[in-house]
Amino acid sequence: MNAATPAQLAPYVVWGAFLLAFIFGAVGNKTNFCTMGAVSDWVNMGHLGRMRMWLLAIAVALLGSSALHLAGAIDLGKSIYPGPNFTWLSYIVGGFLFGVGMTLGSGCGSKTLIRIGAGNLKSLMVYVFLGIAAYMTLRGILGAFRVEVLEKASITLAQGQDLPSLLPFVPFGRATLAILVGGALLAFVYADKEFRTTFDYTLGGAVTGLVVVGGWYVSGRIGYVAEDPNTLQEAFVRTNTGRMESFSFVSPLAYTLEYLMFWTDKSKVITYGIASAAGVIAGSAAYALATRTFRWEGFRDAEDTATHMIGGLLMGFGGITALGCTIGQGITGFSTLALGSIMTFVSIVAGAAATMKLQYWRIGRQG
Repeated sequence: MNAATPAQLAPYVVWGAFLLAFIFGAVGNKTNFCTMGAVSDWVNMGHLGRMRMWLLAIAVALLGSSALHLAGAIDLGKSIYPGPNFTWLSYIVGGFLFGVGMTLGSGCGSKTLIRIGAGNLKSLMVYVFLGIAAYMTLRGILGAFRVEVLEKASITLAQGQDLPSLLPFVPFGRATLAILVGGALLAFVYADKEFRTTFDYTLGGAVTGLVVVGGWYVSGRIGYVAEDPNTLQEAFVRTNTGRMESFSFVSPLAYTLEYLMFWTDKSKVITYGIASAAGVIAGSAAYALATRTFRWEGFRDAEDTATHMIGGLLMGFGGITALGCTIGQGITGFSTLALGSIMTFVSIVAGAAATMKLQYWRIGRQG
């Protein structure tokens, strides 16, 4: 229990998020960690190296987060993922559209930030359109469609939608499931000799998973206040959801744009999500500058511009609708063993794979 006030804890939460994201940005740039690239390598070349890197990140995040939960350091049930409202249609539609968008936009939300740090102006355009669409889906016209149409298709699971709650008959619940799922993922990942002998694969996957674990600790332990003196209720300092958070890169981009546009509004503050988005860009830029790989890159033509704009819009809408992206749901949410996160992960991969197949079919027809 923290005796400090939210105002005293805020710098630790914000700078903790920034530092972890900085590490992720630098390592992501070095190792070419890319979830869209993982699907592309698999679909187009039958190569699973980067897909295994993504799965390693999930395994590390799952095992580490479960260990923190079981040790009593955090309570994963206080995040947005394992809640009782199972909005299955939102997970499927939002996840699929996010997968389509990240293919058109040359990368997911985290890769967009990494590429911005390396000098990619196309990704800056994606960032802006992703952020605008995300905000419109949170609080604007697209939000009405999200709430009134997609979220109407839901099932209430009183016990919660995480697998330990859904499978109460499993001995030792979360510990057993985390070991079974995490162990199976690790076994699959390291069954491949090329993966075992390529250091960057392990570095990228392990660091990404550990960053998510660290994010849970910063937000759920350091930033936790049992009784906010202003509200007399428990609080998680500087989170946009008011709940415990780790890394996700859709809504934070929207809140970053809002913060920049309302800079003089003293009620707007740098949150965990805003700091994490800035940290990824800074970390990637630091690595790019240090290794002299920073390069300005622009659009090829008008079609390329339009494709990336549409990709950003689809990611913004899809990511908010599905409650997260390839990192937010695909790793952070997955680490809670939430059924919706697993469903979103599958839907994102399906949307990306289908779009890639369509793109190659079009290329074949034009040839």
